Amino acid sequence: MTPLQKSILNAVKRRPMTLRELQNNLQVDNSRLRTTVSAMVATGELSMRNGTYVPGFATYENAAAPNTIPCTLVKLAARFGFASRDDGEGDIFIPGRALHGAMPNDKINVKLFDHPRVEGSSEGEVVEVTVPNNRFAGTVCLSEDGRMAVEPDGCRDVKFLLAKQGSEGVHLGDKVGFLITHRGNRHSDHRAAVVEKFGSSDYASECAKAILYGRSVRQEFPPEVLEEARAYDNATIDPAEAAKRLDLRGIPIFTIDSAETKDIDDAISLQKLDDGYELGVHIADVSHYVRPGSALNEEAFERATSIYYADKVIPMLPTQLSNGICSLNEGEDRLAFSCLMRLDENGEIRSYKFVKSVICSRVKGVYKEINALLEPEEGVDLTDLKTKYEAVLDQLPTMDELYRKRLVLRKARGAMDIESNEAKLVMDENGRCIDIVKRDRGTSECMIEEFMLLANQCAANAGRTNKVPFVYRVHEAPDAEKMEKLSATLLACGLNAKFKNPIPTQLELAALLDETRGQPIQIPVHTGILRSMQKARYAPQPLGHYGLVLADYAHFTSPIRRYPDLAIHRILTEMLNGVSASQLQRDFNEFAQQASEKSSKQEVAAVRIERDVEDLYKAEYMHNHLGEVYTGTVAGITPRGVFVELDNTVEGFVPAAQLCKGEPQVIDGVSMLDPLTGKSWMLGSSMKIRVAAADVALGRIDFEYMVE
Repeated sequence: MTPLQKSILNAVKRRPMTLRELQNNLQVDNSRLRTTVSAMVATGELSMRNGTYVPGFATYENAAAPNTIPCTLVKLAARFGFASRDDGEGDIFIPGRALHGAMPNDKINVKLFDHPRVEGSSEGEVVEVTVPNNRFAGTVCLSEDGRMAVEPDGCRDVKFLLAKQGSEGVHLGDKVGFLITHRGNRHSDHRAAVVEKFGSSDYASECAKAILYGRSVRQEFPPEVLEEARAYDNATIDPAEAAKRLDLRGIPIFTIDSAETKDIDDAISLQKLDDGYELGVHIADVSHYVRPGSALNEEAFERATSIYYADKVIPMLPTQLSNGICSLNEGEDRLAFSCLMRLDENGEIRSYKFVKSVICSRVKGVYKEINALLEPEEGVDLTDLKTKYEAVLDQLPTMDELYRKRLVLRKARGAMDIESNEAKLVMDENGRCIDIVKRDRGTSECMIEEFMLLANQCAANAGRTNKVPFVYRVHEAPDAEKMEKLSATLLACGLNAKFKNPIPTQLELAALLDETRGQPIQIPVHTGILRSMQKARYAPQPLGHYGLVLADYAHFTSPIRRYPDLAIHRILTEMLNGVSASQLQRDFNEFAQQASEKSSKQEVAAVRIERDVEDLYKAEYMHNHLGEVYTGTVAGITPRGVFVELDNTVEGFVPAAQLCKGEPQVIDGVSMLDPLTGKSWMLGSSMKIRVAAADVALGRIDFEYMVE
């Protein structure tokens, strides 16, 4: 805040003042004063009341209530909001009258009510907006009095009038990016101006653009980053650098990915030994090209992850690296960071070493093709596939053999295999969603996942045992309260979920997952167990991974698309160069902490974007199937109604009013009973529905219950 802004605020805090009174009081140039006051009104630092200026909501201070809690507003509806405490102690419910115009992602101070309406709950009032967020995406609509307005995404029934200037050419139903240009003490007093026009909200692609804008996703690379990236146009490896490395180009190394993958950062090799196996996991040596202090590194740190949605990607690194010199493309020499592991005849790790290497992938393997070779169907001619994979064909049975042994070990320790029901969106040439296919994982997908897990485990072990700064992938044990709720839900579903201790063992949970796999109850049980878990995150402390039942775990295998992997490549490189642990502590302690925090935050944001955008495309697809009848599975039950999931992973909502003639009774969160008719619906039960509505802008699908 400038000295003039501080002087203006101090003056109006003493008493409301007109512009003339401010000028007389502060003895400042009139033009400069007007410009500064207008800017302060736009940011919420000042408000206009009855012709005078008073402190704005962004600077409002409640002297009678100094004990406030720093928060971020995370949800806003017409009559309430939720604030997330910055200290991580949960959320606070904010009634509409107590929001005072606060907006999502505003940094706010909240004072708790002494007597909340629900005993034991956290409820409070916004007393100050410390850092306002004025950038949003939304849909153009009409206000109650028929004027042009905009409804922010995720803020249902909240509308702001649009300023005429900048709103030319905007039509009802358009997706736009806008700024709040004036803030009042109520949402109805806010005013907005359109700054980006995306197109009709009937199309998921336009709504997706709006989501990216509203969440401030970095889509374009800054000029200095592009300038550094251009140095790698059509680049090949440096022969002098290759000469310093372990040359593995004579080994039949290859990659396995989906057919459309262009950023290939991992390759594998396997050799059967008399007493076990030698597994090589070879990862693109991105850290050789993305150096500390470079513009490429700074941008990668800020993005922290690539974002994948529909048929698009927002990469962490420019394509010259992500699809070029860092991608392990077939037939091209590449610099790699290899983890060479010795495993015994049961598949247990005996030893490992990390080396800087140079490799050449023999073939770009495709999951679907590898699956066909591993599990051939009767009568299918595989001649062409065998020719394509001739250089590595003899490794495939050995890889399958090792994977099966690793699977036995994984099950024995209780590692959880939760069915996630991922969907593949099929797009046409115009970017419209024309089909949704459930993504099934075959043997090769699971095999590669297990081999990558082994390399990740070794990397974390190297960091921990050498006592160096590191970025670990951690997953902490669930808390007892969530487990108690989960147990009650599972028992109500008729499952034996009486755990011996407040926190169940992974074996106990894995047994429940396996018991319900392939059953009608699978969706709610697997989803319920997943939601009861802590979220995996990055941390500089080796806290272990509860879900995988591993003491050591990190992310080493995807440095093209994840910054934590790049970070630990950098640290491991210095270890290999002989830098002492004490020097590494000095060089990387703060870096590991910052990389963990930033990457965890950006991962959460990216996952939310990917999920929300997928919902848009699912709604777009179902909009073309209005009136069609399907049979789905009840996946969630609330007092308002039930959520039904179709075989293609699409989820829609059936209102309770369609199911029950009387007041619906929800029992233990797992079933709904209509007391008048005696009918009931339970998690996992099938339900016949008709597609009633699909709102692309909201990513929402409504079903109509069909009486059977």
